[in-house]
Amino acid sequence: MTTELQDLQAFVTICRAGGFREGARQSRQSASSLSEAIRRLEDRLGLRLLHRTTRSVTPTEAGGRLLERLAPALGEVEAALDGLSGFRDRPAGTLKLNVPASAARLILPQIITPFLKTYPDIKLEIIVEESFVDVLAAGCDAGIRYDERLEQDMIAVPIGPRAQRVATAASPAYLVERGRPERPSDLLGHACLRGRFPSGHTPLWEFEKDDEIVTIDPKGPLLVQISGGVDLAIDAAVRGLGVIHFFEDWLKPYFDNKTLTPVLEPWWQSFSGPYLYYPGRRRLPPPLRAFVDFIRAVA
Repeated sequence: MTTELQDLQAFVTICRAGGFREGARQSRQSASSLSEAIRRLEDRLGLRLLHRTTRSVTPTEAGGRLLERLAPALGEVEAALDGLSGFRDRPAGTLKLNVPASAARLILPQIITPFLKTYPDIKLEIIVEESFVDVLAAGCDAGIRYDERLEQDMIAVPIGPRAQRVATAASPAYLVERGRPERPSDLLGHACLRGRFPSGHTPLWEFEKDDEIVTIDPKGPLLVQISGGVDLAIDAAVRGLGVIHFFEDWLKPYFDNKTLTPVLEPWWQSFSGPYLYYPGRRRLPPPLRAFVDFIRAVA
């Protein structure tokens, strides 16, 4: 790593740590060497990057702009260098992932078996929960979520299909009895089966067609926790209790066997596929490095 790149890394380290002393402790360098790196960097750029007081060190406006662009880029550089470790060691150990139920059901089944057959010395542990968590604080190596807007020190890697849809469906018997909705607003007169996140948030149902977005707050006889209760809601829909609104890929087997009928399909909204996210740090654990390389290879 050149002196200039080391100075940039020192800047990121100080910003994350909130000061020279803590930055020195975390990076196992001296505070004076970090201070000298910042001096060189500010001289080179002709800009003040940090506000320094006796109590705190914070980025200036210019420093904040640099940090916003620099942290992910340095993470990628470090990840690329760490990727060479696979040529030195055979990956072994435990890889612990924190994932939502949708990823456990729809994304991982196609990945887990070939990955573990490729790396027989790795043990994979999957924690299924819906909350966006600090993976390190949760004791995990990485997570999967459907939102790429992550903290500055996180790296996000696409995993699985890059586009998915939310489907709306009901059983044939329900539609005979209650009629078929033609517009999203018609659902306000139907029995709807809804899900709620563990946080207590109950998402609204959103639809889109020809750049028109419609959001509704439907009512119904059943509310389940998203994750463990999804299959219960689907079973209730199959038995004719009401209308369900969920991942198209999760409902597809029921479409195929005709136990559920798609409704409002022109209004089904697309969303971007999930991301594997993990801290941007040097020397990723070999099992995580192997997993990242594997999903990038099969993407």
